[in-house]
Amino acid sequence: MDLRRLTFIKPTFVYHPITRPLTFVTSSIEQPPQMHTQEPSSHSQTQQQASNQSLVKCVFSILSNSSFDSSKCRQLLPHLCPHEFDRCFFAIESNVNPKTALKFFQFASDTCQYRFTVRSYCLLIRLLVFSNLLSPARLLFIRLIDGKLPVLFANDYQRRHFEIAMAIAELNSGFELVISVKVVDLLFHVYSTQFKHLGFGVAVDVFSLLASKGLFPSLKTCNLLLSSLVKANELKKSYEVFDMICRGGVTPDVYLFSTMVNSFCMGGRMEDAIGLFIKMEKMGIAPNVVTYNNIIHGLCKNGRLDEAFQFKEKMVKEGVNSSLITYSILVNGLVKLERFDEANCILKEMTDRGFVSNIVLYNTLIDGYCRTGHIYEALKIIRDNMVSKGISPNSVTYNSIIQGFCKSNQMENAEYVLEEMLSRGLVINQGVFTSVIHGLCLKSRFDSALKCTRKMLLRNLKPNDGLLTTLVSGLCKNGKQSDAVEFWFELLEKGFAANLATSNALIHGLCEAGNLREAAKLLKEMVDRGLKLDKISYNTLILGCCREGKVEEGFKLKEVMAKQGIEPDLYTYNLLLHGLCNKGKIEEAGMLWDECKRNGHVPNVYTYGVMIDGYCRANRVEEGEELFKEMVTMKMLPNSVVYNTLISAYCKCGNMIEAFRLRDDMRSGGIPLTSATYSSLIHGLCNIGLVDNANNLLDEMRKEGLLPNIVCYTALIGGYCRLGQMDKVDGVLQEMSLHKIHPNKITYTIMIDGHYKLGNMKEAYKLLGEMAEKGIVPDAITYNALTNGFSKEVKVEEAFKVCDQVSSRGLPLDKVTYTTLADGLHKPSAITNQESLK
Repeated sequence: MDLRRLTFIKPTFVYHPITRPLTFVTSSIEQPPQMHTQEPSSHSQTQQQASNQSLVKCVFSILSNSSFDSSKCRQLLPHLCPHEFDRCFFAIESNVNPKTALKFFQFASDTCQYRFTVRSYCLLIRLLVFSNLLSPARLLFIRLIDGKLPVLFANDYQRRHFEIAMAIAELNSGFELVISVKVVDLLFHVYSTQFKHLGFGVAVDVFSLLASKGLFPSLKTCNLLLSSLVKANELKKSYEVFDMICRGGVTPDVYLFSTMVNSFCMGGRMEDAIGLFIKMEKMGIAPNVVTYNNIIHGLCKNGRLDEAFQFKEKMVKEGVNSSLITYSILVNGLVKLERFDEANCILKEMTDRGFVSNIVLYNTLIDGYCRTGHIYEALKIIRDNMVSKGISPNSVTYNSIIQGFCKSNQMENAEYVLEEMLSRGLVINQGVFTSVIHGLCLKSRFDSALKCTRKMLLRNLKPNDGLLTTLVSGLCKNGKQSDAVEFWFELLEKGFAANLATSNALIHGLCEAGNLREAAKLLKEMVDRGLKLDKISYNTLILGCCREGKVEEGFKLKEVMAKQGIEPDLYTYNLLLHGLCNKGKIEEAGMLWDECKRNGHVPNVYTYGVMIDGYCRANRVEEGEELFKEMVTMKMLPNSVVYNTLISAYCKCGNMIEAFRLRDDMRSGGIPLTSATYSSLIHGLCNIGLVDNANNLLDEMRKEGLLPNIVCYTALIGGYCRLGQMDKVDGVLQEMSLHKIHPNKITYTIMIDGHYKLGNMKEAYKLLGEMAEKGIVPDAITYNALTNGFSKEVKVEEAFKVCDQVSSRGLPLDKVTYTTLADGLHKPSAITNQESLK
């Protein structure tokens, strides 16, 4: 029915009885109050009908007029409830002037704060849509949905969406369908544009409600809603909407089918996508290039390249021309499977068919080559395909090339390309910076990595926390603690405050370098900045204190930990125990050991090892042995470090029987013997004069698959020197040379001492020259040995020359040397005999 025809017909009003008469349209005679509820008389019914008719006429006179009379409106509204107006408006809708009605609603709601019903607003919107006044209709929907209008909602405000939809569905009954569809279209357009922040849940629920009433938007709007759902990855909702459309008797068109094929492909439901493709063909709806591209893309994405090519062949057979997108999809699919030869064939076919390859397609190939380590193939594409055709590489191209160089460990080339990008002002993504920085860190080029990171920060890009930790740790390990600290504060200033792991790495680096003051300062800065410290932070500082011999400071930090609510763990106790044992404070270590166990911590192998080492250092080997037995009783398997500690202790006190017993226990327990095991045994045997036996242990080591090291050889040389068998020392030196093991400072000092004790000062002095030639700097012990030797030989001048060298190097002379020098000066034959040194 065409509503425009109603303007030429005198309206017959349909209305419900109004029980409350309006005083300004009825008689001024006061009505007596009714005291009892009773059926209205025929006279009162007639009077009510007259009142209703007067009301309708009054509303009609305002809304049907081409000009709006605000005074009449102001008179009417105080006597008119929203539901009465709704019935009147519904009855006279066909004769209402839409622009006047709009002004009436605006005046009533904005000026008088009159609350119309939802249905009244929907009636007005329908009237505006019918009159093609879409902009005000759209605005009304927006204000109705966002609650900016004084509306009389029947239900909870939060359910306003459903009330609006229900009103539209009810008004659809008996009205021209095309107008209802336009109203629904407008509603969904508002939801999909103005109310995206609500998500798609509301829109889909409203769609479902209207569909249950048999009211659907146009196919165009259905397609808009579906495509919006698919783009937002709301695939499940898209399946629901499509199902409602099909069950509602709406016949989808090619665009709707194409959208759903894409949705099924994105959701990995390839069989459903193929089934829908077949269904649309059976319905006589020919798939277009978009449909084919969607399904080909889905198959490629799932690695089903052969089926994708079958659909490409079907395209050709059905006369559907492939597009540039078709070829791009196939090339991308082939590249992902590293089928580069086929990808190049597709590229050639595309070019032969007149398509011009674009930068996106080339970048796909370049990225594929770079990811698989074929960097030079990627560079060849740039040179032979892109540059020759006037296509300039963009940020994506360069990013891929840099990633390729990083992957193939060609960091110099990666840096060069990065600098080129920076000079050209191209956009560099975070991943590229991260790859370059990571690659430089792997090559221990931490200075370059730091420069690159700073360039990254200038672009407001922050490396990930793991990479920052690696960089800070690397700088510290390479002695660049000051750079690391400066960088930490730079991050802070940029608003990219380093996380706790990075900060802990910096504290650790400072402690490793013995810079406890700077570490403590950093710790305070962390606290001041609101960075909550953890056990690692405190334990790192305690470790630094103990290494520097400042165990008392370590204990103070332990107390601070407890005050902060951070309970010391076993690692904390291990650090402090180690610090005490290193300082020889074994009694205090014992008390801390007891406290550790009282606090519920179970000592581990390391804890026992520290305590055993402490007892052995204090020459209380028996107590160390007792702890060792306690470990075994507790089914705790001692490791080679614990065994070596006890073996070394027994060797130092000459108890070789116990030392070898422990070695045998190691073997029987399947614990591998180490170079430290043998060096202790060799040293022990040499100390008691069994040097040949010690030499035999070298052969035993080799049988165990161990190569004797400088410690073993030095111990052996020391043994021969003590026996005065310098000829055998030469044999050991030859063997060392054969195995490319060079004497160190300790080796030379022992040999110099050996020659001095035999009075061979010429040989001793010769060894000092050999040390200088090899760049080995003698220490105070070496010089003291020489000084003592020359003094005893009454070669005081040579002794003083050695003393001068010692002083120039800032090394101390011991008391024995001074005493020896004094004795030498008092001897009558204290005359320099330089000839003996020629």
